[in-house]
Amino acid sequence: MLSPIPTLSDYGISPKHGFLPTETPLDVLPVAYYASWEAIVSNLQALLLSRRLRQAIDRLPILSTSYLQEDSEWRRAYVVLVFMLHGYVWGDEKPAERVPPALTIPLFEVCDFLELPPVATYAAVCLWNYKPIFPAEPADDLDNLCCINTFTGSSDEQWFYLVSVAIEARGGPTIPLMLRAIAAARVGNSRLLTECLQIFAERLDEIVSLLERMYEHCDPYIFFHRIRPFLAGSRNMGDAGLPNGLIYNDGTGKQEYRQYDGGSNAQSSLIQFFDIVLGIEHRPTGVARNIDSRNESGLPASKPRHNFIQEMQHYMPGPHRRFLEHVSRVANIREYVEYHSSDKALCVAYEACLAMLRVLRDKHIQIVSRYIVVQSKESRSQSQSLGPHAKQNAINLASVKHTNTSGGKAASKKLRGTGGTALIPFLKQARDETGEPAINAWARRLLSGGPTDTCFAPLGKIDEHADGHVEIVGRAGIWTIDDSEGGICHW
Repeated sequence: MLSPIPTLSDYGISPKHGFLPTETPLDVLPVAYYASWEAIVSNLQALLLSRRLRQAIDRLPILSTSYLQEDSEWRRAYVVLVFMLHGYVWGDEKPAERVPPALTIPLFEVCDFLELPPVATYAAVCLWNYKPIFPAEPADDLDNLCCINTFTGSSDEQWFYLVSVAIEARGGPTIPLMLRAIAAARVGNSRLLTECLQIFAERLDEIVSLLERMYEHCDPYIFFHRIRPFLAGSRNMGDAGLPNGLIYNDGTGKQEYRQYDGGSNAQSSLIQFFDIVLGIEHRPTGVARNIDSRNESGLPASKPRHNFIQEMQHYMPGPHRRFLEHVSRVANIREYVEYHSSDKALCVAYEACLAMLRVLRDKHIQIVSRYIVVQSKESRSQSQSLGPHAKQNAINLASVKHTNTSGGKAASKKLRGTGGTALIPFLKQARDETGEPAINAWARRLLSGGPTDTCFAPLGKIDEHADGHVEIVGRAGIWTIDDSEGGICHW
């Protein structure tokens, strides 16, 4: 018996705004009992600038969560507590590895309720951290949005979060649309399925246009050096000053280190929904595609597990995570299109969706290159030019040096995202996997950076390896690109 197609209201998802809250997030907790929390987070920039944030948080009493009633209040408490947490950890000369009980105890209780880890997730900084300037105007209009809280108080940080908020709002209507497409495939209605896919591709194109607006008000230097360090987690952050992770002091006397990934766009339930409904499968970074997807018994081979994208579902609110699990059980569009490969209109519509989603990932890589890779290279070059007399900056994600002290050669270490991944290899592989379900050989050639039919010449970059290394042989000679690369030559 087929599983029923999910009902959005069962998972707190809006048919209009998708994974954004149905009501605008609270900008302050309504109960005066929590005024001390709100006082700190509303003065976060001043406390960080004066290096007094840790002192202020250490003086906080341990507040009960019993006065939190509505879901919106629990979400607001989560936002407030994780902003204080990340300011406490990353807001001084050296990161703090011990989180005081005044943060840990209420944060653990809030996270248990929301089914989230005790770290600043995509939900905290984007989904539950915005408000419209004019409530009557749409939430997918970037010029009508502002953030509730930031670490730096800068328009750059606001814009960085709000681009994602606008994408969530613009993509919200695609959720009921693609559930309708799944229903159409169930009853063999190819015409309706084709229409749904055509509308979906158009909406993906609009989302790409929103992502491209990142450059308008978010400066790459400010993002890399001022904003990004606050978003880091505690996993794979040894070079940033947290070799073991964090100790969350919950008052029990346990001295146990915990490690969590930081905020990442991979934690967007919307983007993962796109992958699931289109049948796009992601592998662990560095694992090549298995062309023969059947095992020795002739049965479909098991899907690889434990890849970063799947792990990021644990950083989503519980209802959203369960919704994606439900959609995974009923997703049928890829299989339907493969079975009806003679229907050209259907195949073109499906492959248009793959193409637009790949374009979205290409644009994301370009942004990462400009905002992180290039900035890392420039930071390293400046540090080398200043030599041993350079001023020692705070130890955080922006101060990591990708150099090897033995032999003077550049390190083979990969730049890591705030989520702890090897950044460029992960993004490139996710992009290339997006085109793999394409139906006809020409579309596979255009959309996939992986293996193609031997009768075609590859269109990808010359010698682009799974680890992100690129070697080019051209009229200008031979040059290579590692994770410190960037610029228009590569992209």
